[in-house]
Amino acid sequence: MKPSDVFKFLGALAAAVVLLVLLVVRVTTGKGPEPPGRQAAPPPVAIAPAPKPGGPDCWNARGWERAARLNAASLKTMRWAPFGRPERGWEIYLPMIQQTVGAACPADSPGFAAALAAWQGDQRLFPNGVVSPEAFQHMKGAAQQKRIFVRMATRGACPAAASEARLTANRPGEGYSGKQVQLRPGAFAAYRAMVEAAKAESPEIAADDRNLTIFSAYRSPSYDAARCARDGNCNGIVRARCSPHRTGLAMDLYVGQAPGYGPDSTADPNRLYMTRTPTYRWLVANAHRFGFVNYPFEPWHWEWTGETP
Repeated sequence: MKPSDVFKFLGALAAAVVLLVLLVVRVTTGKGPEPPGRQAAPPPVAIAPAPKPGGPDCWNARGWERAARLNAASLKTMRWAPFGRPERGWEIYLPMIQQTVGAACPADSPGFAAALAAWQGDQRLFPNGVVSPEAFQHMKGAAQQKRIFVRMATRGACPAAASEARLTANRPGEGYSGKQVQLRPGAFAAYRAMVEAAKAESPEIAADDRNLTIFSAYRSPSYDAARCARDGNCNGIVRARCSPHRTGLAMDLYVGQAPGYGPDSTADPNRLYMTRTPTYRWLVANAHRFGFVNYPFEPWHWEWTGETP
């Protein structure tokens, strides 16, 4: 064999040995380059699970899983009478509760239970993170005390009716279905600023011209007395002898309506439907910026607090 042939043989042998070593390394460790003639398989694509509503913080609150299960069970089943009328479940009041505890988490999430527990602790209630009639009574009391009318009523005072000469009428497009309504000028100014902001911030609200139109505003004491007599209902829940509408600071706003119900029907299915609308949820989160507070039993009823009745 010629010397040149020897060198060629040794070179080929060395290359084969290197290739064999590489193959052994790859088989035993899963690492190393692919052998010639093969392409590396693309790495598997990691598909993240679909996020649950409310964001990861709502579902990663460790230690609150049991409270979350209890809230999920009572959301539609708890029997109580928060406003003197028997109700089942507390889903109608979920947006209010979420706003109160400062968490937009779903009712069945550990994050919601954790936020509720923190609020309960601040209120010197047992911080178990579970929605209960007792916890809601504290929330309701705080919400009601924001209403100037209620603060006066608890002192035994029914505010005098507003001077009709000082009321102003709505502009075109502000009354529901073209209705004419009256309010105090300051209340109207705050209302218009709120509507402008709502439509600018929420395309869903702006998409329906009915949203936030007013279907009831100032009502005289004689008008309310006639309604009480006509309906035979002045229990303070649906009808009231001393109504905040007499002040010219209260208004009923269109926030939606369930099929088959009117925009002011107090039927539970209708109220639940309303509290799920973008209009109502925007109000719960933002109406305070303009001085408005809600009567929690009626999603449509809002009162301006920028002026004393």
